Amino acid sequence: MTTIKEDAQGFEPKASIKNISDLSEVSTDVEIHSEKGKNNETNEEFEYKYIDVNGEKYRVPNIVIGNLKVILEENPDLKRFKVKRTGTGLETRYTLIPLS
Repeated sequence: MTTIKEDAQGFEPKASIKNISDLSEVSTDVEIHSEKGKNNETNEEFEYKYIDVNGEKYRVPNIVIGNLKVILEENPDLKRFKVKRTGTGLETRYTLIPLS
């Protein structure tokens, strides 16, 4: 058994998942994954998508995937894009910026 002091000294917080908008650019060729999580307030399970960049997970909201689909219909050769996020909570908006 360990003391609370020993436990605190060895404590490493869980890595939190970042958002795709935290990246300066995203390749359209990056592999996407699905994972399940739990809502902290309701304890309900949900599924989300993410990309892995240099060992870090970045969540990809479904609206980003839908917006990318629209852009790719007009520009199927798109290789890179940026995601700009504005607002918070239910007011969060994502804007995709094609780069090349």
